[in-house]
Amino acid sequence: MTENPARTITLVLADDHPVVRDGLRGMFTAEPGFEVLGEAADGVDALAVVERLDPDVVLMDLRMPGGGGVAAIAELTRRGARSQVLVLTTYDTDSDSDTLPAIEAGATGYLLKDAPREELFAAVRAAADGRSVLSPAVASRLMTRVRTPAAPADTPLSAREREVLVLVARGTTNREIAAELFISEATVKTHLTHIFAKLGTKDRAAAVAVGYDRGILG
Repeated sequence: MTENPARTITLVLADDHPVVRDGLRGMFTAEPGFEVLGEAADGVDALAVVERLDPDVVLMDLRMPGGGGVAAIAELTRRGARSQVLVLTTYDTDSDSDTLPAIEAGATGYLLKDAPREELFAAVRAAADGRSVLSPAVASRLMTRVRTPAAPADTPLSAREREVLVLVARGTTNREIAAELFISEATVKTHLTHIFAKLGTKDRAAAVAVGYDRGILG
């Protein structure tokens, strides 16, 4: 797709660190062709800001207190938001557990915060055009994960994931789990994605069976 040099790409910055947001705002404000419309400090705030400002691209961190990026991406996808989401994170070592959920949730691309300026600008332009972008480091890890069978026994469930699995074993729906744990349905789906990956299963019934087999469910 041919880029339009006269086009101004609008952005929203979602990151819980004010210093990071300030740095990104300064970087994009100084570069012709970009306009930062607003900022958000967590996933919940990001949803409201994106709905109000309708940017071309959202630069989204994944690990934010008060509402993570993956859940926010999933909710934006569910709402049919026009904005493209480009994940920008420092968590290269955690990309095995973060990358697939973020992409499955609807992210257009995934970059690390140590990416060079020009690479970041090019990635935002590509995202605005609807093209997928993956940093080389993340792409390498993603390919390794796809090609290498998981070792579920070596990856314990988190406390929250165990809570979700217990409720799933009781036949509780995603909506009921969300109400019980005071989280969004999108967050429940994210937890289920992680549970399935860690247990080496593809659905709720299989996850419950493995949970009982391993003593996670008593």
